[in-house]
Amino acid sequence: MLSGGDTLERFAGGRAKRELAALVARAPQVVHRYENGQLVSPPLEQVRRGDVLLVKPGEVVPVDGVVSKGSAVLDESALTGEARPVERFAGDQVHSGVVNAGPPFDMHAVATAESSTYARIVRLVEEAQASKAPFVRMADRYALWFLPLTLGVAGLAWLISGSPVRALAVVVVATPCPLILAAPVAIMAGISRAAGRGVIVKGGVALEALAQARTVVFDKTGTLTAGTPRLASIEAFGDWQPADVLRMAASLDQLSPHVFAAPIVQGARERGLSLQFPTEVEEVAGAGIHGRVGLRRVALGKASWLAGSDPVPEHVVRLRERAEYEGTTAVFIAVDGKFGGALTLEDPVRPDAPRVVRELRRIGVQRIVILSGDRQEIAEAVGTLVGADLVLSEHSPESKVEAVHRESRLAPTAMIGDGINDAPALAAAQIGVAMGARGATAASEAADAVIVVDRLERVVEAMSIARRAVGIARQSVVAGMALSGAAMVVAAIGWLPPVAGAIFQEAIDVAVILNALRALSVQPGHSTTETEKEAYAKVSREHHELQPLLAVMRQLADAVGDIAAGQLKDELRSLHRQLVERLLPHEAAEGAAFYPLVAKAMGGGDPTGVMLREHAEIASYVRDIGRLADQPRQLTKGQLADLRRSLYGLYAVLRLHMAQEDEEYLALFEDGVARPSAPVIGPAPKGPIGNGPGTTVGLKLE
Repeated sequence: MLSGGDTLERFAGGRAKRELAALVARAPQVVHRYENGQLVSPPLEQVRRGDVLLVKPGEVVPVDGVVSKGSAVLDESALTGEARPVERFAGDQVHSGVVNAGPPFDMHAVATAESSTYARIVRLVEEAQASKAPFVRMADRYALWFLPLTLGVAGLAWLISGSPVRALAVVVVATPCPLILAAPVAIMAGISRAAGRGVIVKGGVALEALAQARTVVFDKTGTLTAGTPRLASIEAFGDWQPADVLRMAASLDQLSPHVFAAPIVQGARERGLSLQFPTEVEEVAGAGIHGRVGLRRVALGKASWLAGSDPVPEHVVRLRERAEYEGTTAVFIAVDGKFGGALTLEDPVRPDAPRVVRELRRIGVQRIVILSGDRQEIAEAVGTLVGADLVLSEHSPESKVEAVHRESRLAPTAMIGDGINDAPALAAAQIGVAMGARGATAASEAADAVIVVDRLERVVEAMSIARRAVGIARQSVVAGMALSGAAMVVAAIGWLPPVAGAIFQEAIDVAVILNALRALSVQPGHSTTETEKEAYAKVSREHHELQPLLAVMRQLADAVGDIAAGQLKDELRSLHRQLVERLLPHEAAEGAAFYPLVAKAMGGGDPTGVMLREHAEIASYVRDIGRLADQPRQLTKGQLADLRRSLYGLYAVLRLHMAQEDEEYLALFEDGVARPSAPVIGPAPKGPIGNGPGTTVGLKLE
């Protein structure tokens, strides 16, 4: 029976690890080395100090080295947690394990594979695994007292009655099946259920540890955030319009291997912009790219590079400083030698991250910690948004291990991460969970569980499945041993002979095993209908389409007081017309068609009451804006202040309202439906309005 239980667990764990093997196989095994003027590809183990290596775009730097010439654009998020690419110039050191996010570059190896940064992290993982306190299985804890109890009752029955048959009957009915078979069956069922949801749990010890976690430590980049840059906003200077700025930038970037090129091109295509094929394209590593788009000379990159020997304009400096402060990256564009605008890119927080944190608290997690190698202000902004109890920033792999050890001494701790720099901390925690959808090999190997789909809410599902499986296992053990204990007493008295006891013992075995198999079943929940999926798709699509209207609202609020009264009135009337024709019908349709479906799925008294109250607040703001737009005379100073307050207020309420719907309501029906990742912008506005010295932004949407 004991061998059978162990075999069941090994089967479940092996089945799960087969899926994990596909992730581990992604690790690079060869390098590109120059030998006698030729490029060869020897195994990684043959690299020696002084070798000149070529690192191609998208490849992982194989060993520590220095850039030999030119520059390199590197994605170091796997090591440092910094989402934005960094530039390394000739003579700068690069670490193994980072990704080449730009064009190919040459480097001199300064270490072998065994002595490089990646190998050091692997050794940290091994040390962390070796120092981890052994986990005592539930069955082992119960067995500590069950075996002595059985022998004690049997001996006492023999001593009092003088009959060895009574002792035999006690031993027969003292079935160990709840410990050695029913518990493994429940754990195996839990592992299988988790694998079916895209979570690979490496055995019963890991599942039990996951069930006991009371503190969850999250890495930031790639775990709570998307981990890849996305187009956040478009700034237009002078007479240029946002759509034109993006169209020219994306047209030029079609031929660029830079890490920022893909999100810029994707952003333009999502917005339905028609791109031209560029000519005379030349990329300057570490600076930018220039070429021709149609009849215009277009350059894209750093502000200092675009300015050349001229001073960088003040409004460009302000935008660059603001991007740095907000943790975003500004990519500037020049057209025919003059600044035309900028594109800001960000690493956004996953839309479901705040909800995941709340769900973890609901199922019993008492403490949420963010552990990041990123800058303090960026990490704290994410912590505030998701509702973390503690934010630890600018941590190296070594200090991450120390932080996890501190949390583990306070309560059972789970670590959730995805990068190479997270691997030692994943190994040090009682339970490490790797976000392995993008192939973080070291993290996947070091973790006790791997989420093979890029969905953060699977952390909650995995923990819920683990707690249910362990709960059923404990129930089977306690119920089975309680029945055995009662039968032992009856047998000790002499009312249950050995043969009848054997039959009763088999009945107990069957009962507890059948109960353990309940862990395979899916807990009852809401089944999404096609009507609900269609309603979700409609609401999600309209949220996507309304994003440019929010941008217009914010830009107009910023411009109040800086533009001519007549132009302000025109822009305000255009905005109000869009609010009445697009926003209010969307809100009305939500309340009439979507919210009843939400209420049915969620149950309870009035689950959408708060959101309907926000609808009323939105309508009130729109009325106030309309009242000011219809004023026949020039707006007074007080009315301008009211207008700015109404625009900012409506913008904030709409941002919050849509975020709540995305997190709470749309999540009910999200399976199988793609969520848009970026806002769209409408056609080029017809009339620009001023936005400070030297800059204008077009706001009208038709």
